[in-house]
Amino acid sequence: MPESAPPAPASDPREAGPILPTPLRLGADERFRGRGVTIAFLDSGFYPHPDLVEPRTRILRYVDVTDARASYSRILRPDESSWHGMMTSVVACGNGTLSGGLYRGLAAEANVVLVKVGTARRITHENIRRGLEWVVKNRERYGIRVCNVSCGGDWEASYLFDGLSQSAERATRSGILVVAAAGNLGLAPGHPVLPPASAPSVLTVGGLDDKNRLHREGHDIYHGSWGPTVDGLQKPEVIAPAIWLAAPILPGTPTAAEAALYARLDAARDEELDAILEAHAGIDAALDAARHLAPPLLRQLVEARLRDNNVISGAYKHVDGTSFAAPIVSSLAAQMLEAAPALRPHELKSILVRTARRLPRVPVDRQGWGVVEPAAAVAAALERAGSPPTG
Repeated sequence: MPESAPPAPASDPREAGPILPTPLRLGADERFRGRGVTIAFLDSGFYPHPDLVEPRTRILRYVDVTDARASYSRILRPDESSWHGMMTSVVACGNGTLSGGLYRGLAAEANVVLVKVGTARRITHENIRRGLEWVVKNRERYGIRVCNVSCGGDWEASYLFDGLSQSAERATRSGILVVAAAGNLGLAPGHPVLPPASAPSVLTVGGLDDKNRLHREGHDIYHGSWGPTVDGLQKPEVIAPAIWLAAPILPGTPTAAEAALYARLDAARDEELDAILEAHAGIDAALDAARHLAPPLLRQLVEARLRDNNVISGAYKHVDGTSFAAPIVSSLAAQMLEAAPALRPHELKSILVRTARRLPRVPVDRQGWGVVEPAAAVAAALERAGSPPTG
């Protein structure tokens, strides 16, 4: 829809339509999907989601820096720590297998390396440092060019003395672009940016709230953390969508069973509702109790369940946080590296900030150079490589 004729604002962005896929909402260049590029993800845990392993696996390695005995088979059993890293890696590199290709990342054909640095209950400063050191040591073996860190350390610290920050700096010098989430403390006193996001060479990503709309009217800032850091550095450098983002539901969990039931009921005919609920008794107690309500009332309850649980379909829900904005930028960097493999970390960062778009009426301190513009960034990468964009 043209910007000159935006739809009337809705109280809930979902009322304006379904959750939009990331490549569409950012106007990404569809020719580039991160082919030949490997992104490493540091997170609390992972799961080999179909969007990463079908029709062929793109997971090159799984490692757990907290347990040297852990093998790949560990991530085949989902637990409470699996979901966050599964979501960050799929937001960046998922190919949308469970959505018919709709909800895919910008780098839908990139390879991934999954580095577990903690649990859902605790990720330590030291373990993030160990994860970064492992990535640097193994960068050539797996072709790692980008490292996404959607977690933060335990305290604010100067990069001059902090081991985690210095590891991030070493990663950059080794040829890896480190992309880190700014954090979600923008409304907290001091709005601290924690290492490694506070390190100078790291590309730190804050959040955009685009209201799930293609037109730009009303775009606003998300409550991400922002600088200056303890070293006086301004962070973040760029922002990316951080809310209303499609992400996978962890298979084999009660949440997955609930989402599948809600989606099935939502698509069913009135005369099918009772039989579906009978066949799936015990999944949702409220729906069990409401089974004999008239179909219009039952549908109201199902709609409320879909809304309250952020369910998009039986396989996806929408999420928010700068943890998911950072992988979008990591996947954009993979697109740029596919277009221009010789680009070094500082060149990638320079192009991303130069091509970003500032939000009006939002303080520069909170958005840096603004919203990443994938098509413009890829075009600039091609130009730097001596291959002007075509078509």
